Amino acid sequence: MSPQVYGTAAAIEGQTNGRDDNTVERLSSTVSFNAYRGGRYTHVDLGFSREEVLEMYRSMLLQRRFEERSAQMYGKQKIAGFLHLYIGQEAISTGSVQALEVGLDTVITAYRDHGIALALGMTANECMAELFGRVDGCSQGKGGSMHFFSRNKRLFGGHGIVGAHIPLATGIGFAHKYRGDGGVCVCYLGDGAVWQGSFHESLNLAGLYKLPVVYVVENNQYAMGTSVQRAAANADLYKQSAGYAMPGSLVDGMDVFSVTRAMRDHVAMARSNQPSVVEIRTYRYRGHSMSDPAKYRSKEELEDQKNQDVIIRLKSYLLDNEMAANGALDAIDRSVKQEVNESVAFAESSPLPPLEAIYDHVYTEKGFPFLR
Repeated sequence: MSPQVYGTAAAIEGQTNGRDDNTVERLSSTVSFNAYRGGRYTHVDLGFSREEVLEMYRSMLLQRRFEERSAQMYGKQKIAGFLHLYIGQEAISTGSVQALEVGLDTVITAYRDHGIALALGMTANECMAELFGRVDGCSQGKGGSMHFFSRNKRLFGGHGIVGAHIPLATGIGFAHKYRGDGGVCVCYLGDGAVWQGSFHESLNLAGLYKLPVVYVVENNQYAMGTSVQRAAANADLYKQSAGYAMPGSLVDGMDVFSVTRAMRDHVAMARSNQPSVVEIRTYRYRGHSMSDPAKYRSKEELEDQKNQDVIIRLKSYLLDNEMAANGALDAIDRSVKQEVNESVAFAESSPLPPLEAIYDHVYTEKGFPFLR
């Protein structure tokens, strides 16, 4: 019986020369991927107005200043528990949101969730209050840094266990398709989560059932303290898509326009029930968390990466294209800093959750008879 070969790109090479001597046949396959390089796209290409680009700049600045202030508050012990900062990765959240229908599409991510929350339009007040563990926080003070949620913005978390949210994203994608609501689920994960079994199980199901999910690998080069080059037999993470019959792309995560173009393409695929994988290569300027001194990388490496800073890059674009003057951009920065400072005051004035609310939103049953 002849071997069966699946896939349109597969071919059988080699000849038996008429002999039935168990000669090994060679199979070959060609798979292609899209690459979204930095500096290839302009605001005109993407249909953005001057005002829209300035709003993107403000969004990235808000995320940066929010994270910087959060680090200060952590040092003052106003914030407890873990704190994972998004500094350096703001182009991913900001560019992604340009491709989404906020309120219809769903978003789920891991524990580095502040940036995407703010990019989706959650307020600095509700986010900072959550970090402070206060009742006016987006999770009513019960979630903290790693568990931001928003019903209105359709943010399904914020999850603290590496890879645990990826099956949830697959289930949310199934719900979109089952209901026929036209929505898609965008699932963000780190490079370290690619090697969790849940990632591969989820992609297999998404590929099998043709679910409207985009799996976005935020490759910031280090899973905690281990370089992706040391952790991955194949460091091209976007190629993981090939094993699950779905498209994969590589994106320059230091260019907000490249992220926008890539995410528009992949979200459009998802709306047609084609799941996909997007590896967005970025870089975090701080340690994995506040307790990480990041001694596993050199100062030279860090400084080189800072020369590609996403905010400086967009600022230069605005200036070079005469879309804004330095004074106007400085005014945006002052406005953002004021907003973040006010969020700290708001958080400090918000009360702590009452002790009797400890079981609220945990169990559906009223009265908790199983605890008696």
